[in-house]
Amino acid sequence: MGRDATDVLVDYARPTPGMKILDLASGTGEPAITLASRIGPEGHVVALDLSPELLQIAEERGRERHLTNLTTRQADANNLPFPDQSFDLITSRFGVMFLDEDALREACRVLRPSSRACFLAWGPFEQPFWSSTMGVVHKRVGGTLVPTDQDPFKYSQPGSLSSALRRAGFERVEEETRTVSWTWPGTAEEVWEQARAVATPFLPMFERVPPEKWDEINSEVYRAISKYIVGDDIKFGAVVVLASGKKS
Repeated sequence: MGRDATDVLVDYARPTPGMKILDLASGTGEPAITLASRIGPEGHVVALDLSPELLQIAEERGRERHLTNLTTRQADANNLPFPDQSFDLITSRFGVMFLDEDALREACRVLRPSSRACFLAWGPFEQPFWSSTMGVVHKRVGGTLVPTDQDPFKYSQPGSLSSALRRAGFERVEEETRTVSWTWPGTAEEVWEQARAVATPFLPMFERVPPEKWDEINSEVYRAISKYIVGDDIKFGAVVVLASGKKS
């Protein structure tokens, strides 16, 4: 589902051949893999994440694509293991919301002068994918949607990510909201299963659901998702925030 969001961020970042790029909270490897495929063998991308298990998947995906200019690094984004002015570009797709502002300051530190950091974050919770999945559960059980320190919607308020970038030392900060394709090529049951499998921030909410209520909730989720079925696909669309800043 995230392919179009990846392409939007990579286009926004404007990578050029030969760049040295750091992708923060890279997880299973995007946009690091797409960036590596665009900058040629003379460039290099480091995919950084806290999870060695996810980075192993990223490595395997890179090998499948015969990418020789991609490496992974298991490390904390709040304390980057790189010297000052090491990179020409920094990116993060759906990761910046889970990073502390220390990580943004670290990103600024390891950037070369006049280079950019480019981020893609979730827009508001009130949009088709979230409303028809997690929104259905939340209406049933109430309470806190996600823990404050794991909020995917931390930067959904216009200008909030820009403000964080300025506080971290970035200049010439830009921000915009866009709607991108967010399409699942399958059934409502499949997309709900996938959503639940990767829904770590929502686990405390799931734990509040009485076991006997799950069948009823699942049926309601399927009905909500079915509104977005077009042919053999489920076309939600996704509202995302793009933001960038330059190091002076």
